[in-house]
Amino acid sequence: MKVLGVNAVFHDSSAALVVDGVVVAAAEEERFSRRKHGKRPVPFSAWELPELAMRWCLDHAGLAVGDLDAVAYGYDPSMALSEAEGHERGLRDPWDHLRTTYASRAAGFLATALPGLDKEKVVFVPHHVAHAASSGLPGPSTTGSVLVLDGRGERGSHLSGRYVGGKLEVLATTELPHSLGLVYESLTDHLGFLRSSDEFKVMAMASYGTPRHLEALREHVHATGDGRFVATEPDWSRFAPRRTPAEAAATSAEALPPEHADLAASVQALTEEILVDLATWLHAQTGDTLLTMAGGTALNCVANTEVWQRTPFERVWVQPAAGDSGTALGAALQVAADHGDAIRPMGTAALGREWTDEQLADWLRSAKVPFTTPGSREALAEEVADVLAADGVVAWFDGRSEFGPRALGRRSLIAHPGHAHNVERMNDVKGREQFRPIAPMVLAERATEVFENGPFPSPYMLFVHDVKDGWRERIPAVTHVDGTARIQTVSDGTAGVPGEVDESANPGVHALISAFERRTGLPVVVNTSLNTAGRPMVDDPRDALELFGSAPVDVLVLGPHLVRRQSLFAS
Repeated sequence: MKVLGVNAVFHDSSAALVVDGVVVAAAEEERFSRRKHGKRPVPFSAWELPELAMRWCLDHAGLAVGDLDAVAYGYDPSMALSEAEGHERGLRDPWDHLRTTYASRAAGFLATALPGLDKEKVVFVPHHVAHAASSGLPGPSTTGSVLVLDGRGERGSHLSGRYVGGKLEVLATTELPHSLGLVYESLTDHLGFLRSSDEFKVMAMASYGTPRHLEALREHVHATGDGRFVATEPDWSRFAPRRTPAEAAATSAEALPPEHADLAASVQALTEEILVDLATWLHAQTGDTLLTMAGGTALNCVANTEVWQRTPFERVWVQPAAGDSGTALGAALQVAADHGDAIRPMGTAALGREWTDEQLADWLRSAKVPFTTPGSREALAEEVADVLAADGVVAWFDGRSEFGPRALGRRSLIAHPGHAHNVERMNDVKGREQFRPIAPMVLAERATEVFENGPFPSPYMLFVHDVKDGWRERIPAVTHVDGTARIQTVSDGTAGVPGEVDESANPGVHALISAFERRTGLPVVVNTSLNTAGRPMVDDPRDALELFGSAPVDVLVLGPHLVRRQSLFAS
């Protein structure tokens, strides 16, 4: 089957294409429109479709609209709470019914956006089923337990279940208004950040605090022992005063208000506690060795690590596009599986756009930017490693862009991890808060020498590891205040387990880190996303050139081509 998946109802609008059980393409609308998250998750925007992402997926595969067997829409309006039910449950948005109205007309909107589409081919997939399918179907095995938590779906915020041979058995759900995700979003807003966007900032802030409010918060948020939980919004002002966005933006790492850091730490600890409880209960029902996870809460890498460490599951695999963007993929996969297609492992998050070497050269020539093209990728790695060893900052643009919020060595800013000042420097380059950590990419074969207490390999930056004694002083730029790092393992793709997909494979970045190690003795580099604050990650060559022209970056790597800032000003 040829199935186009669509996520459009809330935020992180996206599209994905699955052909005969293989994930062919997946991309967020923001990468094309340059509008962060595609849109805000308000009812009035629920009619907007990821038109650019949908069209790109088809073009990439050389398909016409008429070639599609189905369009899978990751939300089922027939399951949504009615207006009366919403009021009874204390949900506050008086316009929420508008979301359901728009979603129910999705077939018509899609047929308008994709001329020639038969509206009968549009299939509604429940939101949390789409999340579950995004991890349970393309993960390491099609048999395993699955845990989904986010802000909300049609009428719930959580699903626990099990996939066997492409079929989902739902074992537990939690109904609205109880939502761990919405509680975390509410705290994000109280701390002066943008809800449904900046929750990762709360996770970073939590490392600076002490969870001294944990017991009091359990009155509002706690597991119930049956695979479910209670979660209602506390009066945050009992614990810390509300901050304005301006106050939040102006706060340095050194000046984080202790009361706010402690509140963040308390809610983070509570989140970890509940996820561990839910996963432990789920394992007792299934006995599986594999747990897969999705939903926005699964982007909380600290909580993911607690699940890996403290539950009986031997392996935890998290969908790299765990947020709502992944529901486009999951919806398509579920429809394909329902029609008998055998789903292949996803294998990589590099599912977006790419350009040929000559096309990239044409972009540089058109922009009248002087560049060189080293004779091989190995020679390129050696030149860039020289820049990094001299404490330069590199914008790295190579191959297909990543699907999901993490930069994974395709659209990355790279720097030297051995200089503590690079934390402040990289945050300044990106224009973001100084308490935010930056992450390491590490050679997969050397990772256990440097890091511990986390799963290996770790290809998607979705877990945290402790930095080993003796290494914290050597790589201070990527060691967070609590002694951890959110690592990405990188391999050259030649030493994987036979018959298994090597999800860490990225030969170009592996060659770069290897060359850097030969110069510095460090098998690690700084990696953060190639963007500046408030903007989507760089996706196409124009985006890369614009960032290079406006940010203090020393070198731009565009595929096999290299641009040095100093060459721009040479006579």
